[in-house]
Amino acid sequence: MHIKSAEFIMSNSNVAKCPKSMLPEYAFIGRSNVGKSSLINMITGRKSLAKTSGRPGKTQLINHFLINKNWHLVDLPGYGYARVSKSAKKTFQKFITEYLALREQLVSAFVLVDIRHQPQTIDLEFMQWLGENNVPFSIIFTKADKLKPNAIKRHVEDYQNVLLETWETMPNYFITSSSMSMGKEELLHYIDELNVNMERI
Repeated sequence: MHIKSAEFIMSNSNVAKCPKSMLPEYAFIGRSNVGKSSLINMITGRKSLAKTSGRPGKTQLINHFLINKNWHLVDLPGYGYARVSKSAKKTFQKFITEYLALREQLVSAFVLVDIRHQPQTIDLEFMQWLGENNVPFSIIFTKADKLKPNAIKRHVEDYQNVLLETWETMPNYFITSSSMSMGKEELLHYIDELNVNMERI
C-alpha cells in the first residue's frame, strides 16, 4: 500500500462523537513512552501528522486520521506513566475501553511495546483485556534499531513464552523501527489485506 493522502479529521473523548462513516479503522495504542507518534508518522510518511513530544502522555484524546480517503488510522491515548491526574487517567481509561469495545468500525487494534524491555505486566494485562473482549489485535514491537538481531529474536521469544502460558497461539506481530522505517511495508500490507477482505464481505 502506498500512502497517497493522510489528513487529520477530529479529536474527541466521546465514542458517540467519532466519525459516522463506516470506513474501517485501525487503532494504535501503547504505553505513553513507546514511540507511538513516531511510528504513525513513519508509516504514513508524514513528519508531523501525529504530534511527538519529549513528555510522555501527550495524546489525551481519540484522534482520527483519514488515510487514502478509504480508512481511518486512530491514535489512542497511551496507558501508564502519563503525567496526568488520577481522575483524568480514569477518564482516559473509560473512553479507551469504550472505543475498543463498542466501535463497530474497528477492524484491529495495534498494541505497541518497546522491544528493548522484558514483557511488562501492564502490556500483558491490556492484551488479556483485548482477548477477553474479543478485540482483534496485533503486537507492534518498536525501537528495534536499538538491539542487534539476536537480541530482537530473544526478546520476541520472551514475549512468546509468556503469552503462550495463557494464549493458544502467539498474536500476530511486527518488528519496527521508526528511525529506520523498519516494518513499514509489512504493516501497511497487512492493513491493505484486511481492507480488501472487508470489501469482500
